[in-house]
Amino acid sequence: MNLLYTGATGFLGKNTLLFLEKDFNVSTLGLSGANYVADLTKIINLPVTSFDVVLHAAGEVHSTPKTRQEKQYFFDVNLQGTKNLCAALEQSGLPKSFIFISTVAVYGIEEGEEITEEHPLNGQTPYALSKLLAEEFLIDWCKKNNIVLSILRPALIAGFNSSGSLGSMIRGIKSGLYFNIAGGKARKSVVMAQDVVTLLPKLIDKGGIYNLSDGYHPSFFELSQLIAEQLNKKTPVSIPYNLAKSVALCGDLFGSHAPINSDKLSKIVNTLTFSNKKAVVELDWKPLNVVENFKI
Repeated sequence: MNLLYTGATGFLGKNTLLFLEKDFNVSTLGLSGANYVADLTKIINLPVTSFDVVLHAAGEVHSTPKTRQEKQYFFDVNLQGTKNLCAALEQSGLPKSFIFISTVAVYGIEEGEEITEEHPLNGQTPYALSKLLAEEFLIDWCKKNNIVLSILRPALIAGFNSSGSLGSMIRGIKSGLYFNIAGGKARKSVVMAQDVVTLLPKLIDKGGIYNLSDGYHPSFFELSQLIAEQLNKKTPVSIPYNLAKSVALCGDLFGSHAPINSDKLSKIVNTLTFSNKKAVVELDWKPLNVVENFKI
């Protein structure tokens, strides 16, 4: 089947393209180095062709906007970019199936366990809200055009050159500036990058909305120990919560660039996990255990 992969030159694409090419004839779309070089924030044109499947992973992620323009850019890429892609597909040829890479951030929560797809969508950050609005647009657009829609909401993605919180942990351990807080007991949902795309063959005809996590939900201590071993570093020491809180308050003065601030501290000490049971049961999905499989 012919598959169009947007964002294939980004982090997720670089970790999954080889897996997809085993099952699909893949064409890529990105800002550079792709089969179709295009900026989705602008009106684009695709050649008149037939894509059976569109995997839409292009998006703005992992940044803290400081200005109105930076906040707007999330909507320009994640929402308007999705609309521009769909408009181009209307002209070039509609796919049978559309698969959208969204995020668990749409739930808008910082603490909880085994959050399911039924949880209210309360995300309010520019990243979360732009993804949520893109989901809503695609639900209407795919219904109108009789296209099977799948919305995937991955948790933290582990892969080569990991970004986001996992990338920050790796850099911190490498530099010796990472510390576990209160024993690193808090657990987080993580998913291997390749597992995000192993679902695709079963999604094409079925569709649906699915959280993606490995189901094990490693603790910060387990993740830091795994990373330290691969870097030949000592397992990061743990510091008491009260001490970390004092340091975080100082870090607030430096914003998102601080190694620790109140926002980052909250994410480190609060357990937040997402249930993958729907994907496991309905799609017979067997995700890899991140602690057993993640290699830097």
